[in-house]
Amino acid sequence: MASQTLIKFGEIVRKKRTEQKLSQEDFAELVGVHRTYIGMIERAEKNITLLNIEKIAKAFGISIAQLLEEI
Repeated sequence: MASQTLIKFGEIVRKKRTEQKLSQEDFAELVGVHRTYIGMIERAEKNITLLNIEKIAKAFGISIAQLLEEI
């Protein structure tokens, strides 16, 4: 079972991605990862690294702190 932190982080990524009207594939390209990796993050199946959190924040045009403040 995934931790509540991973679940919440995945929900935040999905919400922000869909607000920007980006598909998982388009967002993955912006981040520099595979589409399936984004799906795994959104479903809380991946324990994401800090480096990838930084890439995701940059793709959204926000800081890591802004990305994580909703958790």
